[in-house]
Amino acid sequence: MDVNGEVTATKAPSAPGNLADALHAGRFAITAEIGPPRGADAESIIHKAELLRGWVDAANITDNQGGVTRLASWGGSVLALGAGVEPVMQLTCRDRNRMALQADLVAASAVGIPNVLLLTGDHPSFGDHPDAKPVFDLDSVQLVWTAQWMRDHGKLLSGKSLKPAPRWLIGAVENPFGPPERFRARRLGKKVAAGADFIQTQFVFDVDSFAKWMIEVRDLGLDQNCGILAGIGPIRSIRALEYIQNHVPGIHVPEDVERRLRGVPDDQVAEEGMRICVESLQQLEQIPGVAGAHLMAFGYERGIPEILQRAGFGPRSAPNLLSGQGSEHAS
Repeated sequence: MDVNGEVTATKAPSAPGNLADALHAGRFAITAEIGPPRGADAESIIHKAELLRGWVDAANITDNQGGVTRLASWGGSVLALGAGVEPVMQLTCRDRNRMALQADLVAASAVGIPNVLLLTGDHPSFGDHPDAKPVFDLDSVQLVWTAQWMRDHGKLLSGKSLKPAPRWLIGAVENPFGPPERFRARRLGKKVAAGADFIQTQFVFDVDSFAKWMIEVRDLGLDQNCGILAGIGPIRSIRALEYIQNHVPGIHVPEDVERRLRGVPDDQVAEEGMRICVESLQQLEQIPGVAGAHLMAFGYERGIPEILQRAGFGPRSAPNLLSGQGSEHAS
């Protein structure tokens, strides 16, 4: 198969790491997110990683999220690894052709990054360089297939061999609430067939609708071949609520959640948002086929340990990090 054809994949052993261990053992996995700074500030990444260390299995390092130029994801991933947090290196198709994408994937394995999350990426027109030329040589499904081809077959898209082949856990994203409704689970199936080992979803505020989506996912057997991590995070202000409702497509905030947030004084909205997040996390854990949760609390990383603790999740086991073992890791 080439990158323009139908996707099929066979699973090979993934890279070692906390996230891989949790998924393979059937333990409810916890990931979070770290947004890199706009400046050359290593301490920003290190500080955020230290807030999460011991509480999550891995943390995403975003790749110019929102089309805004920031410290590179691979650099942030190396910093997080050095700070004791297993990174998930995000990689988007927006800024790179297939040569650059493959080069970054090989480099990630060489420096010991055990997880990659592969996305199409936001269009530059939404970011701080609206006149930048978008690339989009591959889309996210094609990039997932490319990564599994490189890892499982030890070859580039050109057919040239990779020795040693790279090793990482391959992740992708999905929106359970995106239209058209009848194709939501099947859309996920394309990424699983392409080789995704885990999926992180868009924010889940409507747990009941997400549970219905998971029925379709289980009916297709997708949860047996891919770890589903439900996206979750606290709404900390009415302004944030209104932004989500008016500017973020594909996220549904149910009426009961909105009533709860609007029904408390302004100085209590953040606490009510925390309660809702904690309750949702507890409910999501009980849904069959859900392998974990992905916590997104932009600028509020310090609150993630509290959310987890209040939801009944203790610290994670000791980190199994591979810093400084790039050559062994890639074998």
